[in-house]
Amino acid sequence: MKRLFLYTLLAFLLLSPSLGHDAKAVTVPEFGTIRQFEVPDTPAFAFTQAMGCGWNLGNTFDAFAQGWKPASHMDLEKSWCGVLTTREMIQEVHAKGFSTIRVPVSWHDHLEDDISFVIKEDWLSRVETVVRWAIDEGMYVIVNTHHDVDTRYYYPDSEHLESSKAYLSAIWSQVAARFADVDEHLIFESMNEPRLAGTDHEWYYDPSSEVCRDSAEAICQLNQCFVDTVRAAGGYNAERYLMIPGYDASADGALADAYRLPEDTAEDKLLVSVHAYTPYSFALDLKGTSSFSSSSQADRSSVVTFMNALYERFHTQGIPVVIGEYGALDKQNLQDRVDFFAWYVASASARRMPCLVWDNNAFSGNGERFGFLDRKNLSWPYPEIIQAIQTYSMKPEAE
Repeated sequence: MKRLFLYTLLAFLLLSPSLGHDAKAVTVPEFGTIRQFEVPDTPAFAFTQAMGCGWNLGNTFDAFAQGWKPASHMDLEKSWCGVLTTREMIQEVHAKGFSTIRVPVSWHDHLEDDISFVIKEDWLSRVETVVRWAIDEGMYVIVNTHHDVDTRYYYPDSEHLESSKAYLSAIWSQVAARFADVDEHLIFESMNEPRLAGTDHEWYYDPSSEVCRDSAEAICQLNQCFVDTVRAAGGYNAERYLMIPGYDASADGALADAYRLPEDTAEDKLLVSVHAYTPYSFALDLKGTSSFSSSSQADRSSVVTFMNALYERFHTQGIPVVIGEYGALDKQNLQDRVDFFAWYVASASARRMPCLVWDNNAFSGNGERFGFLDRKNLSWPYPEIIQAIQTYSMKPEAE
């Protein structure tokens, strides 16, 4: 009996999401008083407050064929994440306290041809089905163009500017028309991380570089094309909230002098779109540090520095910021990740910035393990992380 007990205890330690990784109890940190930053009392900030905390349906509709040809283009939905999206999955995300879901979509593998850019009906209908499931739950939903950065589709430089406008206007006119009857719970995001893909500047905006400045200007013009196309699509699109990224959708891209919001026929309906896996060494670098402590002033500062800069440039001017992607990949460091999520979300909430965790359903392997919801079993292997997010996320009414 003693041996059986020891085996049972060992199995519990290995399988428990709280204990199996760190071999010790994991706790959500408690913070003292955190300064609550003032924001303008406007409908736009009430809107982003209501967005609360969010979750990304990552590696799903954004998957694309990488040097292989699927039997059907519809197979791409589960090619990266391994699971087809279900209504129950969306309901589980909502039941866990997430009020916004981002549905990244790559469109280029689902076109009738590369000239007219007509989206295949079965793909557009499938995206619509999942979006409406979330809308039916009362959630906010973000739809974008994701891995379409390619010279055949859109590429943000002056050389490809006109062909890029043709692509984005074709895609967004179709998407906006399909959802014209959906109210402001649906948000459109022009592009995901627009950048000079395949170059030395792909992930780094250098304001002293002529090619970077050229790209930043092209992104501004493509964002203008996006806004004009959506507004012309009729229905709720005339007043829909729209998310506008800068170069790479990075904080640096949005803070660059070259970044500007498009002109808009709707008043105060543009949101700055930012992705921030910060600090990078901890959050996204597979070879970086696995350590983060919410009691470390240096670790705290690595998070709040970019948020302060965004707050000063945009929130003080009445322009809301949405952090559309953030997270920290699994490095067998559960307590450190819990500390990170608690501090990150608390800091974003204090500045009234909704943030959406990236979830790619990856729990094993040597890649980017950003799994939080086990979609096959509808379970949450790291409940402490979800508790940290929900504890410090914004509520519909500012407290």
